[in-house]
Amino acid sequence: MCLILVAWRAHPDYPLVVAANRDEFFARPAARAAWWTSAPSVFAGRDLEAGGTWLGLTRGGRFAGLTNFRDPGRTRNGTPSRGALVADFLTGGERTADALARLQREGPRYNAFNIFVSDGDSLGIYESESGAAHILEPGLHALSNHLLDTPWPKVTAGKSRLARALRALPDDTPLRELLRDDRPAADAMLPRTGVSLAWERMLSSAFIRAPGYGTRCSTVITRDRHGWTHVTESSWNEVGTETDRIVETFQIDRR
Repeated sequence: MCLILVAWRAHPDYPLVVAANRDEFFARPAARAAWWTSAPSVFAGRDLEAGGTWLGLTRGGRFAGLTNFRDPGRTRNGTPSRGALVADFLTGGERTADALARLQREGPRYNAFNIFVSDGDSLGIYESESGAAHILEPGLHALSNHLLDTPWPKVTAGKSRLARALRALPDDTPLRELLRDDRPAADAMLPRTGVSLAWERMLSSAFIRAPGYGTRCSTVITRDRHGWTHVTESSWNEVGTETDRIVETFQIDRR
């Protein structure tokens, strides 16, 4: 997952709004978002190679989403799959603060990552590169492949468009449109993360098309103040054509 935008208690009628793109190699097998047979309260996609997931939510109000921290020179072989961290939180019962404490203990075992976790009452962030973990205040928050709210072009533009999109709710069209933004940033605005300049350009847009790699799915989540949760997820092929779309609506049950 390379871009997760979250509006947390930033709208009077929609306490949780998420717009996220998952970027991955097209050769890596994955299943679209669905209710898991192994954990019926979990709605998420599934990484069919390692078994975890990149983003999901539950009938009880839990939410989690993960991005990798991009630094190819520090990637280690033989580390556990980071997708297991999202799956473990979704299938568990930890409060947000307890999960953050656990992630601080366990995070160094993995290649670098960032993860949003929410038990429904609070939203937290853990960044393994910095070791920081904290509960987030209401507002707009964004992750790409660096630390929280690092002002990469896609993060800055995404947060600005997210703010405007909130005004259109319950219509989620602007949220879905911002995830389709495939305009690369100007070279002067590109970060330097250890990949070539050509790859920095390709990775700089919200929606990515690159040789064998790109945006695999776009997910929009809106949860209203009554707990009604609406999820729209589009799947994309290598040329950026939509190949599938799922829509799911359910009400949070906090009992």
